[in-house]
Formats: sequence, C-alpha cells, structure tokens
Amino acid sequence: MQRYFLTTKQTVAQPFKLDQATAHHLVTVLRAEVGTQAEFVLPNQQVYLGHISALNLPNVDVVLDRLLTQNSELPIEITIACGLPKGEKAQLIVQKATELGVHQVIFFATERSIAKWPSTKRERKITRLQQIAQSAAEQSHRNIVPVVSYQDSLTAVLTATTIMNKRIVAWEEAAKQNEQSSLAAAFSQLRAGDSLLVIFGPEGGLTQSEVEQMKRASVTVAGLGPRILRTETAPLYLLAAASYYFELEN
Repeated sequence: MQRYFLTTKQTVAQPFKLDQATAHHLVTVLRAEVGTQAEFVLPNQQVYLGHISALNLPNVDVVLDRLLTQNSELPIEITIACGLPKGEKAQLIVQKATELGVHQVIFFATERSIAKWPSTKRERKITRLQQIAQSAAEQSHRNIVPVVSYQDSLTAVLTATTIMNKRIVAWEEAAKQNEQSSLAAAFSQLRAGDSLLVIFGPEGGLTQSEVEQMKRASVTVAGLGPRILRTETAPLYLLAAASYYFELEN
C-alpha cells in the first residue's frame, strides 16, 4: 500500500485536501479512485490508514480512518557522514540508506574530495537529495524522512555531532589491518534510543591527519570486514549490519 508524508496535523474522520504533488501521484500516477486506501504519516510520526473521500481534480479529499501501530524505524538513530562522492553517487547513497533505516545523512568536504559543491548549487543539490529521501521513505514505509545536509569540513561535522552517544570512522586502513572488533563493540554499547554517527571517506579515502583529528575527538576507528568497500557501498554495509544486529539478532 502506498505511503505518504503529511506536513500538517490532521484529525481522524475529518476530511482534508492533499497537497498537489501527493494528489497528482495518488490519482494520476496510481490511478486511485474514491474509496482507494493509502497510509499517511503525520508530522508526529504516527501512521494512519485513510481513504479518498472525494475527487474534484486537482483537489483530492482524504479521510483518516484509524491509527496503525507499526513502526519501521531502527531502534537506534544512525547518522552517516560521507565525504563528497563523485557523480550521482550521493543520490544512490541517500536512496539506499533511507531504505535501510538511516536517520540523517551528512555530506562534507574532505582533503581528498574530488567532487565540489559550489555554494551557488548547494541548496539545489540538497533539495533534490531531500526529495529522493522522501520518495525512498515512502517506498520503504518509513515513519520519518531522513534529513540530508551539508558541512564544509570534517571539523564542522565533528562540532555538529558532539551529542551523539557513539561516533565511529570507517577507515580502509583498519580493514587492511584486519581490525574486527571495534564495530561489534560499538553496537554492544548502544541501547534503544541511542544515537550513532559513522563517518566515511570519499573515493580517495580519508587522510592520516583527518583520522588523527577524529581520534583526538574520541571517534573510534573501525574496519568494515576484510574487503575494501567503495565509498557508496560502505554506508550501506554499515546500515545492513546495524539492522541485523539491532532488529534480527536481538
């Protein structure tokens, strides 16, 4: 069943009009009719089953019928901070990370970043990535839409995430040295409701000085298994591992 995120609070059994984008998708793309049901997520993250009560295009009226109790969110809030990737990889990271349960995605400039996000284009890029996150959240039946943002340096990322319960950097050199225990240890220290930041480098990787800066900020260095992962693969590996640990194994 299709899911949509609403930006305003609504009341059960009280008709309201959908915004134009949602109405267009539901009626024009999915060819919904009066009586067609869909799921609607309110700003408080509660999910309701509702139905179309009236059609007078472009207006579409919906009535919320009942509260649904399902919650598809990870027990911990995971933020991934990714060194700016090349090409369309940022879109892939946002889409797939959203499907895997990420809470927030931060892109940041690193010493080895090849890609550049000029200030004149940055807002447009973030807006587009936020739209991708919303579409992926609807498709994967999330209760929230992850927030996508940009920081202009590693220092800015570290400053903005000091309140996280745990912070990790996934470093390829740790994988080369067969480091195996840090990620599992970090997971074991977290409880439901806690927050985790995981930092990833761009295509060229993180420099030794960047890693040393993170160590001084109490960021734990961790390997992600014995294989060297691409910049767009590593965040997805981490999120899949977290899903297994916190949702399946436990």
